[in-house]
Amino acid sequence: MRLPLLVAVCCTVWAFVVLPHCAEAKARHFKWEVSNMFWSPDGEEKVLIGINGQFPPGPTIRARAGDTIHVELKNALHTEGVVIHWHGIRQRAAGLYGSLIVDVAEGEEEPFKYDGELNLLLSDWYHESIHTQMVALSSKPFRWIGEPQSVFVMWHGEDAHHDRIEFVAAWILSLLINGRGQFNCSLAAAHTPGTKQCVTVNRQCAPVVLPVQPNKTYRLRVASTTSLASLNLAVGNHKLTVVEADGNYVDPFVVDDIDIYSGDSYSVLLTTDQDPSSNYWVSVGVRGRQPKTAPALAVLNYRPNPASKLPSMAPPVTPAWNDYAHSKAFTYRIRAREGTTPPPANADRRIELLNTQNRMDGHIKWSINNSTLTAARPAETFSRGYDVTRPPPNPNTTVGGNVYVLRHNDTVDVVLQNANALAHNVSEVHPWHLHGHDFWVLGYGEGHYDHGRDAKTLNRVNPPLRNTAVIFPYGWTVLRFVADNPGVWAFHCHIEPHLHMGMGVIFAEAIERVGKVPREAVSCGATANALMNGAHL
Repeated sequence: MRLPLLVAVCCTVWAFVVLPHCAEAKARHFKWEVSNMFWSPDGEEKVLIGINGQFPPGPTIRARAGDTIHVELKNALHTEGVVIHWHGIRQRAAGLYGSLIVDVAEGEEEPFKYDGELNLLLSDWYHESIHTQMVALSSKPFRWIGEPQSVFVMWHGEDAHHDRIEFVAAWILSLLINGRGQFNCSLAAAHTPGTKQCVTVNRQCAPVVLPVQPNKTYRLRVASTTSLASLNLAVGNHKLTVVEADGNYVDPFVVDDIDIYSGDSYSVLLTTDQDPSSNYWVSVGVRGRQPKTAPALAVLNYRPNPASKLPSMAPPVTPAWNDYAHSKAFTYRIRAREGTTPPPANADRRIELLNTQNRMDGHIKWSINNSTLTAARPAETFSRGYDVTRPPPNPNTTVGGNVYVLRHNDTVDVVLQNANALAHNVSEVHPWHLHGHDFWVLGYGEGHYDHGRDAKTLNRVNPPLRNTAVIFPYGWTVLRFVADNPGVWAFHCHIEPHLHMGMGVIFAEAIERVGKVPREAVSCGATANALMNGAHL
């Protein structure tokens, strides 16, 4: 018997209600209120942002492909607007105004609707897109109803908001699984010398427990909602079979652990075939940057063992933060499942994007082809002689809108080229996310991308369909997508500080097909509408 289990990176557990498979598409209505709340996700109380008083998971949208989703959103924050971005849904025509984003001014209400399409994998989710909200409010699941299943969900996130107010400088102080973590202590202190044992009397930061029955197979749905960290997830003594990535099925393969970059989502199968008298640790560690944070832990609870019975064995040790060979070995194994739509044979256009770190007016910025995203178009390519292994010869950058205008239905190849940051021998991992589309990941490579040489190695047979793809240090990644969704779409590094420091571009597709932008979208929804109709504040 197989019971799917849903896991995501900031972690919460939901019950999943299945609708009859033969039900017709319908309109589904939801009311949300965004407000501040006191909460202790890692034992330290702070003011966070919740939806309908929940942290986390906020409200779950349960729907079927083809349904129309109506969400009435009230912003009860006193000093901030709210911006919401939806992962995994094409949202055709949403790019006409807002680029998949709904913006509601403080104190205002705004109804909006989207037509669901294509995805039956329950892997969609939404999050706030303003940086300070992204790190203060955990993301929520968008639950497609497709197949009978019993689901657990784990979201992995991070908490950097104790007594610090720094923006980029603040380090992550704790990792969260389903919105729960432990600051400055460990649930498994006996296996971590020099660490004190957590006393989890506060249910808000008690360890997440995943109850399972022996000798069954579960589906874990995993997503990363982090703003900075890349993560790795492992379950003690258990293998994981990867079956889905970013809402698209993949050719199954078995691993001991999975890397999860910000914006990623996966489904993995886990069989409970271990000693049923024990419980087991679920461990989440930091990847891609040297960690100053203890791994996050949850408990895989073999019933009828009590949930309070902590595992006696040490938690699984996730790979070293800089073991990129391990990361690449995992990523390169992801291939589309048989029957997945293949990419077009040829591209109409190739855009090469060089990722560099630069300075502007004394501030560190991230740039694309030496243009940091603000409002002028970067070059179509970059110097063939650029040395990606050294700091940029010109440490300064310029500003630009970084807009690429695309024709309707053009097939576009994007080459993401990583390079050295400002410091010597430093090149970071960057997970790039595209709004409004899935893309085929044609390949990865080391060093400087050479089209004449490297194009021959690209996978055009069974490349995976994703909406987020990683570019490794000093490496390149090639993507292909079809510009079939008229609108203005963001393509950016999903590490929030990198995006806000300029690491992104805009694809303006089939602008001639874009209708008149609603005047409410020019500013803040209902507020703008009131002002344009003569209201005074």
